[in-house]
Amino acid sequence: MFPFFSRSKMSEAPEVNPAPAKTHEPHPLDALTGGAFSAATSGERASRIREWLTTQPAPEQLQEVFKELSGRDKGAARAVRERLDEIRRAKGQEAIAAEWADKAQALLSASKLNIADALAWQRDAAKAGAPLSREPLSLLKVQIADRVKVIEDLQHRVQVQREAAVLLAQRIEVLSTKSWRDAQAALELLRADVARWQEQAQGLTSDASWVSVEARFPQQLESSKAQLLVVWEAFQPALAQAIAAAEDVNAPLPPVPVWADELRVARGLPSEAAAAAAKSARPAKPKVDPEVRDKAVQAVREALATLEKETAEGHGKASAGAAAALRAVLKTQGKHIDAALEQQVHSALVAAGELEGWQRWSADQVREDLVAKAEGLLNRPEGQALGGRKMQETLRQLREQWKQTDQGGAPNHALWKKFDEACNAAHKVVEAWLDKIRSEAAEHKAQRLALIEEVKAWAQEHAASGDWKGIHRALYQFGDRWRESGHVGEKLFAELQPLWKQAIAAAAAPLEAAQKESLARRHAMIEEAAALGAAAVLRIDAVKSLQQRWQAEAQSVPLDRKQEQKLWDAFRKPIDEAFNRKSAERERATTELSARDRVVLEASKALEAANASGDAQQIRAAMQALEAALRGQALAAQAVAESETDSEKSQAASAQQATETVASEQQSDASAETATPAPAAAKPVARPVVAVRGDDRPGMKKDAPAVAGRGARPGDRRDGRPGDRDGSRGPRADGRFGDRNDRGGRFGDRPEREDRGPRLGDTAFRAQRDAMEHAQQTLKKLAAQAHGEALTHLLTAWEKRDATQLPSAQDLGGRVSASVRAAWAQALSAAPKGDAAEALLRLEIAAEVPTPAEHIAARRMLQLQLLTRRNDPSPAQTWGDDTARVLSSASDAGSARRLQNVLKTLLRK
Repeated sequence: MFPFFSRSKMSEAPEVNPAPAKTHEPHPLDALTGGAFSAATSGERASRIREWLTTQPAPEQLQEVFKELSGRDKGAARAVRERLDEIRRAKGQEAIAAEWADKAQALLSASKLNIADALAWQRDAAKAGAPLSREPLSLLKVQIADRVKVIEDLQHRVQVQREAAVLLAQRIEVLSTKSWRDAQAALELLRADVARWQEQAQGLTSDASWVSVEARFPQQLESSKAQLLVVWEAFQPALAQAIAAAEDVNAPLPPVPVWADELRVARGLPSEAAAAAAKSARPAKPKVDPEVRDKAVQAVREALATLEKETAEGHGKASAGAAAALRAVLKTQGKHIDAALEQQVHSALVAAGELEGWQRWSADQVREDLVAKAEGLLNRPEGQALGGRKMQETLRQLREQWKQTDQGGAPNHALWKKFDEACNAAHKVVEAWLDKIRSEAAEHKAQRLALIEEVKAWAQEHAASGDWKGIHRALYQFGDRWRESGHVGEKLFAELQPLWKQAIAAAAAPLEAAQKESLARRHAMIEEAAALGAAAVLRIDAVKSLQQRWQAEAQSVPLDRKQEQKLWDAFRKPIDEAFNRKSAERERATTELSARDRVVLEASKALEAANASGDAQQIRAAMQALEAALRGQALAAQAVAESETDSEKSQAASAQQATETVASEQQSDASAETATPAPAAAKPVARPVVAVRGDDRPGMKKDAPAVAGRGARPGDRRDGRPGDRDGSRGPRADGRFGDRNDRGGRFGDRPEREDRGPRLGDTAFRAQRDAMEHAQQTLKKLAAQAHGEALTHLLTAWEKRDATQLPSAQDLGGRVSASVRAAWAQALSAAPKGDAAEALLRLEIAAEVPTPAEHIAARRMLQLQLLTRRNDPSPAQTWGDDTARVLSSASDAGSARRLQNVLKTLLRK
């Protein structure tokens, strides 16, 4: 019955010797990990694992240790898992590094390195997560950067050489404006500078990275070299001729005007400027008719204004035409204009020439860019090739840009040939795409024509069908198939769309007719719903029938979703308004408070206030007041009912008097009856319950014999023999079931229930119910608090041996009688004596609370002893005396805690 862990004295079972402790064998991986698996604590195990990881073990060893350790200690295995993840990431990064290293080697090994490709390699490698800061990528990154730096340096040196060539040409031109002797003195220095420039230019072109320079830089260097050589080769012969003319009077003069004038002056001849002035000293012009001169000036000014306008707007071709027109006007009208206007004309012509030269150069730059773009259309990176439509648009844009460039400058046939070849090669992609589009358009046309024929055949097949829902679904499916039939050209679509509309309209004609009839029926039902909603009395059966008709109509004939929702809203609106009106009336009737409801509400509010105060007496008084308010309703209703008619009072009094007479006769004859049933009596009136002291149930008084009645079990004799349990008890005339034998049969007339008056309103009923529940919960909480305080005072009185601090009987509760409290006070008043161990065990058995582990054996022994004392009172009956024995002993912390746990339960039972 009781599980015993210690061996009892009465047990005859042989004593079993404990098995020897198992010796733990060392783990095979202990030697590898430095004793991590045999560590006593998790922290020590993690420390040994970290020390082992510093030795850089192999991945296979790490995997084996992690497999064994993850089931034992996940905290220690975390470091191993992190090392494995690090190795795995390192392997992944090695693969990525190898891939990008190969790409870098390919870039470096190529004879021509594109700077954009080099920069893209570094950017894409960083995006892919390649370790650029570790070998070999770090070295390759530096090599690529150095290679790019060399190329950029070459390009910069080309720019410097261009500027140097321009400066050398300017020096030569400046020397041509000075004396030939100055030019002769600077000849050797100029020769050295030109030779050095040619040497530096040759060094640039012979560099290994020269092939990687952008295409425009070699062209710029060549053009600068050609211009410099042209000037230098013209300067040297002219200077040699000037030296020869200075030595020989008969030698020809140099082509340089300044040098020639200097030599003429040295020979004693007039200079060219003096000769020109002598020639200009011609006779004055003859007088011209003012009208002719005005016309000439006007013509020249108009041509001049046109040229200046085109030059200001930068129109190269237009400015060339305007300059030619101005020159033609000058040929005929130049002799009639003054010197100021002639100078203005010459300035405008010079500006137009400069614009034409600049635009020719800039147009070539734009054309070169367009050629590069056209050639790059087919040389795009893998995965970035242009589609057919995009290629077509790009080619169209490039050709438009070329046309605009030709309009602003002189044409360049060599660049046009390269541009046209590149565009034609790229246009093959467009042609393939167009062929594909044409074939797909033919297939899509065939599909659409087949769909139109299918719709026509389906319309003829289902012309007489009444499944409107299926027809509606099929039409939607046909529409989806038409939209998904693929792309066709605008012209072809304009031809097919009318055929499709005609076929689908013929197929949808029966459904549209049915929908029109359904709309008429639904509008009629909406009007009927409005009439039902406007009626004074809402007929629920008619509303349900109308809703069922609407649902049947909606299920049979489908409409467009939006239209059907609008119709449903219009149909539901009057019915919802009627129901809302009815609900509002019901709520208004419910919320209207009567005088009786207000009384109950005020009492409920008073009870809630008492609950908030936390005073038990105030709460009980408020509860009694609320109950009185509830009973007062029935009493008031009864008083109103009794004051209505005096005749009903007299009838009720006579009926009550007759009932009491019959009842007295039955009571006098009850002792003489044995087995004869009692005659039927008139229906008794419920008597008021009168509170008396003691137990006033029939048969419970010592001086009143029990009344005979029916037996307790089926088959018992009912003749009232001596010895029978209910033999001498007759039918009960009072008590709980006093009138059970007086009613006629099982379903006889029951006495009318007591009239409780009108029902409370919903608000008042809920208020009084919630107030009662809150009051009961508050009283329970206060009782629990008082119970805890009483226990605390009791334990304090035991500790201080002071009977005056013992709580009163009212505080201790109804379980503690006055005699028990007196015994407790007497025990506290005396000096401590005796041992309370057995008394505490009895109290714990009585309260059915657990016993501390060190006293479990003593409790089991006491339970066995109690089993042998069958006539002794149980601990549940003597817990008051046991408590007195405990209080008479000395107090200690353990005993006080055990006594408190026991009394918590016993004082509540």
